[in-house]
Amino acid sequence: MPYTGGYPSGSVQVVRGRYDFAVDGGAVGDIDLTKTAVIPSGAVILGGFVEVDVVPTSGGSATIAVKVEGAGDIIAAAAISGAPWSTTGRKSVVPAWTGATTVKTTAARKVQATVATAALTAGVIDVVLFYVPMAD
Repeated sequence: MPYTGGYPSGSVQVVRGRYDFAVDGGAVGDIDLTKTAVIPSGAVILGGFVEVDVVPTSGGSATIAVKVEGAGDIIAAAAISGAPWSTTGRKSVVPAWTGATTVKTTAARKVQATVATAALTAGVIDVVLFYVPMAD
């Protein structure tokens, strides 16, 4: 089959999402971190990391989760007063380069942060995920 553009099936790709309170606000609900980039349908997310550059804050007891395919599949909802959100630096994600933890998309998806319980008032977080497109 001739090459028609894009990336060939089987090559590892990377998507980066960024939450920045100054740009995205902090309202309760889903916040799109990837803007225009999407992970294609049928892709398998192998692993990645989250980097907290500025610790998120809130006037209440906010929680943050990160998802692609379903609720908390990258990082489960957690209070910003504790791990992984309460300190700066790189943090682990659920997909950990093993078959049991990988996430497979059923449609083209964006990386989203889900803010719950209370709005955020500050924070900068990067999400980097590595995936393999599986469609031919």
